[in-house]
Amino acid sequence: MCVCVSVSVCVKSREKRRTEQQRTPAKTDILPDMDLGAMKKISSMFSTLQEKLHRTKCSSSDPGVYPAAAPPAGRECNHMGQLFFEYLLVVSLRKKRNEEGYEPHITYQFPKREVMGRLQREEEEKCMKAAHLFCFPEGINWAPLTEYKSETFSFVLTEVDGSRRNGYCRRLLPAGRGARVPEAYCIISRVACFGLFSKIFDEVEKRRQISKAMIYPFMQSLREAPLPSPGNTISISSFIPDAGTEIICLTRPVESWLEHVDFRALFRCLNDDEVLMVFAATVMERRIIFISEELSTLSQVLHAVAALLYPFVWQHTFISIVPTVLIDVCSAPTPYLLGVQKSLLEQLTDHSDLMIVDLSPGAETKFITRIGDEESLLPAKLTEELLLRLSARKRNASTEELNCLVSEAFLCVFTRSVGHFSQHIRRSGNSRHFHKKSFLKAVEHKSHLNFVKLFIQTQMFDLFIQEEETQPNPNAFFHRKVSEYHERTKKEKMKAGWVRGVVV
Repeated sequence: MCVCVSVSVCVKSREKRRTEQQRTPAKTDILPDMDLGAMKKISSMFSTLQEKLHRTKCSSSDPGVYPAAAPPAGRECNHMGQLFFEYLLVVSLRKKRNEEGYEPHITYQFPKREVMGRLQREEEEKCMKAAHLFCFPEGINWAPLTEYKSETFSFVLTEVDGSRRNGYCRRLLPAGRGARVPEAYCIISRVACFGLFSKIFDEVEKRRQISKAMIYPFMQSLREAPLPSPGNTISISSFIPDAGTEIICLTRPVESWLEHVDFRALFRCLNDDEVLMVFAATVMERRIIFISEELSTLSQVLHAVAALLYPFVWQHTFISIVPTVLIDVCSAPTPYLLGVQKSLLEQLTDHSDLMIVDLSPGAETKFITRIGDEESLLPAKLTEELLLRLSARKRNASTEELNCLVSEAFLCVFTRSVGHFSQHIRRSGNSRHFHKKSFLKAVEHKSHLNFVKLFIQTQMFDLFIQEEETQPNPNAFFHRKVSEYHERTKKEKMKAGWVRGVVV
């Protein structure tokens, strides 16, 4: 049997800052970007969380106390220089002592802590103490179950230094009789590819139904396999009792920047007009909270919304699933994209200057609250073109086809409104500088001007321009699309001129 899946790498983060503007873009699920007072509040909250984690830490003889960090540089890397994943964690629920409810704890990790060096163990404790909390963000509210539909979701762990890891989680009900609590399998990886790890979890869950011991040889084979270059495929052999040796093919697409995204969840929850309102609010870097009971819906929709911004990157707080213990982050005064379970909705008391989007099926209104100007933020002509392009998608389209159509549609917003930016980055001595005034004067359609004036004030545009000023052609795909648009426009103008000449 051959299971073909795809891999992607995450869009690189922008880490350059304009010191004269004193902007500090957030790059983390953990440390939001906000003013000093808010930062102190959140820092205090996380300090409390870390103290709690230390107090509840298991004995040092337990190899699965904390999730593990990346191998030190030069250690345990394949010949391609990057691992498929760093760690597999098994997170279980256990009853709290002398209290009601359950708490998550790590019962197994692969590779085990005892095979790590001292520096690696220190890195593990420093970077990834809270991973198991994201596997069960609901907190203590659990009860034994006889039925539970397995679900897959993702989160991001990022440290202050900008190092980033993706957490992929599959929660399932262990095989057995009677009521029991779910357990979670969590893969920590620097590779951003939800589709890939969802397929890998299918293999993990299949082996878990046979025996937990069947999981680890498969994961070891995957860990030792080289991450393929774009367009290439690798094959992994895995033995299953009574089924023989299985060959699993892992293919990385040529265009991999969208492989962490599946737009189907977004358009299943919201209609086209609602997606455009969310997009407009996101482009203007507002505070947006998404509500759903399903963790998989939250993580998929938030990553899809962030992907609509390409080639720009969301620079503020991004938490696809907010654990109960971190719900106070919703009161932060600065921009964010947050996913919150619907059971926590009553705890969101501050609805001012905020968009709350209900992703629940059959919700009476998709927008519990919003500013009210979202329908007018995008230029009317761009809105019409977006809706026309989105209407062309097919019901039976594959994930790749849908991703391509949707990303191309939203990319047009930026090619048409700010795609001429490169003509206004000019060299002066050994450096290059963006000339904002000439850029604004050259906006092709005056109906776009108000939108462009607002958009160039965002951190995502600011960081994008800084990257363009300092690196040679860092956004090649976008440059190519802009060139194609300008060439097409030039031909259309020439054709229109020829037609007018014939008519005259």
